Amino acid sequence: MNARDTIAAVATAPGVGGIGIVRVSGPDCARIARAMLGRLPKPRRALFGDFLGANADPLDSGLALFFPAPHSFTGEDTLELQGHGGPVVLDLVLARVLALGARLARPGEFSERAFLEGKLDLAQAEAIADLIDSGTVAQARLASRTLRGVFSEQVDALLTDLIRLRTLVEAALDFPDEDIDVIADADVRADLNALLQHTVNLLQQAQRGERVRDGLLIVLAGAPNAGKSSLLNALSGQDTAIVTAIPGTTRDLLRADIVIDGLPLRVVDTAGLRLSADPIEREGIRRAREQIDQADRVLLIVDDQQDPDACAVDRALLPDGVALTLVRNKIDLSGRSAGVIRPQTDGPTEIACSAESGLGLDALRDHLKHCAGYRGAAEGEFSARRRHLDALRRTQAHLVAARDTLDTTASAELMAEDLRQAQHSLGEITGAFTSDDLLGRIFSEFCIGK
Repeated sequence: MNARDTIAAVATAPGVGGIGIVRVSGPDCARIARAMLGRLPKPRRALFGDFLGANADPLDSGLALFFPAPHSFTGEDTLELQGHGGPVVLDLVLARVLALGARLARPGEFSERAFLEGKLDLAQAEAIADLIDSGTVAQARLASRTLRGVFSEQVDALLTDLIRLRTLVEAALDFPDEDIDVIADADVRADLNALLQHTVNLLQQAQRGERVRDGLLIVLAGAPNAGKSSLLNALSGQDTAIVTAIPGTTRDLLRADIVIDGLPLRVVDTAGLRLSADPIEREGIRRAREQIDQADRVLLIVDDQQDPDACAVDRALLPDGVALTLVRNKIDLSGRSAGVIRPQTDGPTEIACSAESGLGLDALRDHLKHCAGYRGAAEGEFSARRRHLDALRRTQAHLVAARDTLDTTASAELMAEDLRQAQHSLGEITGAFTSDDLLGRIFSEFCIGK
């Protein structure tokens, strides 16, 4: 760890600002500080002075902060030069730091070093990027909780219980002469079931956190002139789509990012589903079907003035198994009451609304929050990513396999292997078991300087 070279980068956003920061981390920080400031600042004490160039001419003036290892963000010696926020002067200061032996940092390299030095686990490091990229208050709050370790604490608690159970099972393998029959112990079954339930609960929380982070993909589908574009405009609060009385106005995909009480949604308006000889419209319909296949939820828009049998025709155009909500639009013309309609038989939730007048739109918004399992940025929840969900699902699958082994073969060898794989999958979340390729992908998404 100590053999790493020294890295540097501009840590503030590009452009003109009142303050600009050049961050330096690595073993040469003290030498660089003496060369540029004439002396080494006292640890964690701000020093005001000139930032000197090669000929001792001032490049800028400002505050310098020195954080000796291990008491720094990266765990290494760290120097911050806080000067004026013009891009030219920042480039001059950075160039001087590089001339003194540092190299330009890769995207996310400061956070990567913090992870490698044990200052952060991998979930916390990812939360830094999520906090920076937050577009809503709810996203920022959940990312902040993950950064503080709320998610990691639950993962670590689950790992501790899993390791304890794995140790008990492997004891039967390591000491066969002691006649230890752990598999027959009722406590093992109870512990395994408790692990499974804990994993399921954690997965549910992570799914809610991932939805707040990434949002839901909502696709508006239906026949031409059912009011899809009007509904997109009503939900987004702006004239995103062209609305006319001519069927088939929308040919291509139209997207709008909206936020409902902190829940981000990407709403996609699509071409009306029908048979068409127009090659342009047919391409639009093909793209619509692609979006429907990827959607977290499809809102099937129907004109409430039409024959009820038309709704069945529209539903037949959708693939089986799609998460579907039926939206009966134009109730300002049909006279139906606004709100949620309970279907007479098993079927999708139906919501009556009017994109034109706004009737029933609040019920639709509440329904979308319910579909996401969204309760707001509740205490104890956290931000999560798709890779976290994948790791938890694999952990759950290995624990189920261990329970099946216990129920069928009662083989300690097979059960121990299932538990080992579960531990490996769960450890990927915090970085206890992580490949270099995964680390490279994760930190390459960060901004330079972080």
